[in-house]
Amino acid sequence: MRIVSGKYKGRRFDPPHNITARPTTDFAKESLFNVLNNMLDFEQLTALDLFSGTGSISLELASRGCPQIYSIEQSERHLAFIRKTMKELGVSEITPLKADVFRYVESTDLKFDFIFADPPYALPELKDLPDLIFGKALLSDDGLFVLEHPKNYDFSQHPHFVQHRHYGNVNFSFFK
Repeated sequence: MRIVSGKYKGRRFDPPHNITARPTTDFAKESLFNVLNNMLDFEQLTALDLFSGTGSISLELASRGCPQIYSIEQSERHLAFIRKTMKELGVSEITPLKADVFRYVESTDLKFDFIFADPPYALPELKDLPDLIFGKALLSDDGLFVLEHPKNYDFSQHPHFVQHRHYGNVNFSFFK
């Protein structure tokens, strides 16, 4: 896992072997952030990273100057890795929270400019995530939600769908 750009560009981290997360590939993450660079001003965002796993997306956001990132992960093992990496880099912009994503979304009253979700591909509720995000009105008025998912999902008929991108086996659907 490496940080693609920003103040921590090029830094590499090896998640422990006992982590079960499937991190977004460096290729897909770099391609995603190339698209996001034209859509977002990272230095003005409040971001939410759901199913944060190794924290790769949260760390990339922090590296690019995002001032406030909430990183939601249920696994204490994964959170320990995120905290360790944050400490190594001196990152203070990330707030790692141990929580079930669905309970967190139901209970928070915060609004976010950018939400990223990388759920386990086998998660039965994956198809419901856009409705959940928009049903709880978690996005700010000009906010963007990006969902990483396997190729067998098609969100193009969702009323908030904007575009789909795929990089190898990684698919991203964008919603506004």
